[in-house]
Amino acid sequence: MPVIPAAWRTRLPAAAVALASGVAALAGSYAVVGGASTFVAAPVANLTNTLAPAALVTFAITVLGDLGSDLAYASGLAATAALLGVVVAVGRAAATWAERPLFAPAAVGVAVGVVAAALTGAADSAVGAAVGAAVVATVADFGAGTGTGAAASPPDGSRRALLSGVAALAVAAVGVGGRRAFAPAEPVPTRPVPEDVAARLDDAAAKSLDVEGLEPLVSDNFYQVDIANVDPEPSREDWSLRIHGAVDAETTYDFSDVEAMDHDHRFVSLRCVGESLNGRKLDTALWTGVPLMDLLDPVDLQGEYVMLRAADGFYEEFPVAALEDGFLAVGMNGQPLPRGHGAPARALIPGHWGEINVKWLTEIEILDEPATGYWEERGWHGTGPVNTVAKLWATNRLADGRIEVAGPAYAGTRGIRTVEVSTDGGDTWTEADLSDPLPGEDVWRQWVHRYEATDPHEVVVRAVDDTGTLQPEDEADAFPSGPSGWVSESIDPDSL
Repeated sequence: MPVIPAAWRTRLPAAAVALASGVAALAGSYAVVGGASTFVAAPVANLTNTLAPAALVTFAITVLGDLGSDLAYASGLAATAALLGVVVAVGRAAATWAERPLFAPAAVGVAVGVVAAALTGAADSAVGAAVGAAVVATVADFGAGTGTGAAASPPDGSRRALLSGVAALAVAAVGVGGRRAFAPAEPVPTRPVPEDVAARLDDAAAKSLDVEGLEPLVSDNFYQVDIANVDPEPSREDWSLRIHGAVDAETTYDFSDVEAMDHDHRFVSLRCVGESLNGRKLDTALWTGVPLMDLLDPVDLQGEYVMLRAADGFYEEFPVAALEDGFLAVGMNGQPLPRGHGAPARALIPGHWGEINVKWLTEIEILDEPATGYWEERGWHGTGPVNTVAKLWATNRLADGRIEVAGPAYAGTRGIRTVEVSTDGGDTWTEADLSDPLPGEDVWRQWVHRYEATDPHEVVVRAVDDTGTLQPEDEADAFPSGPSGWVSESIDPDSL
């Protein structure tokens, strides 16, 4: 059995105390502010995403999917706990060096509070982190019965480490559990749905196919993908949109300026470039806002390219022509735009992959020359048009014994003309029934096909866009230009 050197037997318990205090600092901050952007782990967690190698990001998106986001956030939490653990160790060491070991918990609290305040700029979050770390440091030092600070003997150090771990778990349980159990839910701004919006939503519901397992044309649960582990939350009162660069005169709009404009309502679908071929990151909403050109025309654009920038650090470049039908959305399905979808304002650029539609938009820079956007720098295709797809999301056995297959189809601004279904692995094809189209040029449609079958078989689906172009058969992975190919599924009627 390996022998642990004496020096390590002293240092390991001290490191355990420091790390436990760092974990308690996280819990203390969370107890006060929850998952807000001022949570002490938010800036570190977001930085881990920014600094991650492009190959790792691509692997997380294309292979791990949502699990990749969870792991990225977990790594950010771990990095923050480690950082604050170092701060705790420095604070305890300083108290020992000053021969004031009884002041170690106070030194820990002050040091953690200062660092947390520097990270978040929020006093309440910093105080929560400081209290959490100080509680564990107090239990570790005084619960051990020695009061000797960081330089403990191995037996006392072991006891100190054990006590700090128990204390950290207790703080985490009280902080995180208490927050989730008793803290009021984050207020979600709501308002009465305007009559014209309600009428459009009712029309969409009436046009939706009645198929079990297929969500309606206006999605019940709109997917969310961000570059940040913790979303920003700029308020309407503080939000502004700066338009600058190759323009006649720089202009800044605040939210009241946008509110004063005539608003439009548009059905728009968004599809994630990193999803699997038959993935579920394709959804539709009714968005409320103003045409982007209503904001851009007055500034006299003098460049041919544009860079959109967001509060979370994201940026994406387009040719100015792509913004001709662009939209600044401030509402979603009759309600104010949710935080997770870019509140208070986001861009919608027709026909492009979902991540190109910049959320938390704060800046539009007009450029004389093309530039490279966030995802292009990481090897992705970027602003190209979305690929045509017909997905197979629902498979049901009807009461009369027939098989029912259904799903959505989407081709960006090209629209969907037909969806064809094969129930014999691609040998023969039949046109599916389509939902009536929603108004708008960048909207999905639903399809359904019902047929008789008793033996196992393979169903294949493909779409034809409104230009008459058949969806390509060859399969391609999400990276770098989005998934493509025909969706297929093996179906055994006896298992339905």
